[in-house]
Amino acid sequence: MEGAQGVSSGQAARSRANKSPASAAIELTVVSPTFNERPNIRPLTAKLHQALDGVAWEVIFVDDDSPDGTAVEVKALAGEDPRVRGIRRVGRRGLAGAVLEGAMASAAPYVVVIDADLQHDESILPQMLETIRAGDKDLVVATRYLDPEGLAQGLSITRQRGSRLATWLSRLVLKTEVSDPVSGFFMARREVWDRAAPQLSTEGFKVLFDIIASHAEPLRVAEIPYRFRDRLEGESKLDSRVVVDYLGLILNKATHDVIPARAILFGAVGATGIAVHLIALTLLSRLDTSLAFVPAQFLAALVAMTSNYFINNAVTYHDRRKRGWRLLTGYLAFCLACSAGLFVNVAVASFLHERLPITLLAGAIGAAFGAVWNYVTTALAVW
Repeated sequence: MEGAQGVSSGQAARSRANKSPASAAIELTVVSPTFNERPNIRPLTAKLHQALDGVAWEVIFVDDDSPDGTAVEVKALAGEDPRVRGIRRVGRRGLAGAVLEGAMASAAPYVVVIDADLQHDESILPQMLETIRAGDKDLVVATRYLDPEGLAQGLSITRQRGSRLATWLSRLVLKTEVSDPVSGFFMARREVWDRAAPQLSTEGFKVLFDIIASHAEPLRVAEIPYRFRDRLEGESKLDSRVVVDYLGLILNKATHDVIPARAILFGAVGATGIAVHLIALTLLSRLDTSLAFVPAQFLAALVAMTSNYFINNAVTYHDRRKRGWRLLTGYLAFCLACSAGLFVNVAVASFLHERLPITLLAGAIGAAFGAVWNYVTTALAVW
């Protein structure tokens, strides 16, 4: 009986060794960022086994500490399948950062990014790999636009139109001609990742666009059509915040990384604060005609400051979002920092106006100094 068990255990060990990618150098790393994708982990891995038969590959699931236990499921599967690895990110959020972390954890010459929601067609992976192996391409993009029905399946009409708009906007910035620069399904050489990594944003969702835009010289790109599938499990992560992130990234790349994407979002929120301030001032003046201008101005500024804080917390710093008591303490710190920013604004404007009496110019420069102060101090003191 003991002998039989020993033989059985030995066979199991040899079987695992044969399946293990450690017996040969990994040629291809599949990076799949996840958040609440537990039901899709095993089906995706099974599809990768089928599509990449005969290839030395591994898959790295990079999970943003999903509350549904995605990381637990990955760990359990990794105990059964040596091709599976997992990275659980605690206290860090964002698809771009997850993809970059997974790619940097790989030593393979080729890295492919694929969503865990099963909407990307893994059956074209061999074709993508064969294309990049040929040596004359840096990047292979799975595109939804070369197939007439590529977008029709898996996306609503609204999301199809949004995807086309995002593609059009990206072409205003990119030097490389790509039909689907916002695709989340692409393969790149190791050196492409290594060169781009220092310039890549860890915020936002459009990693491919960022990689292409971060290269000074145009990349050699091949495109392979595929059809986008319907999501079977889980929920889409696309919301208005993703759109705002993407617009910030486009403006960041248009300024050649001089202005951070987060600073652009912070400035846009500040612009809405001006409108909120004026509306609040008008309402206060009408509701209480006896209220003097100075207290009305103060209350309107407080309303605008409050609006800016909560919008920035939800959008600009969504990956560092404050909740509970930290939301309140963050609000107090934000108001304090912005009050100091108002002082900087007035001081700079007054200094310039005394020497160059052009009111609008002095006011604009003062406002710019105040805005920079607010961005830097709130980034450090609040988020």
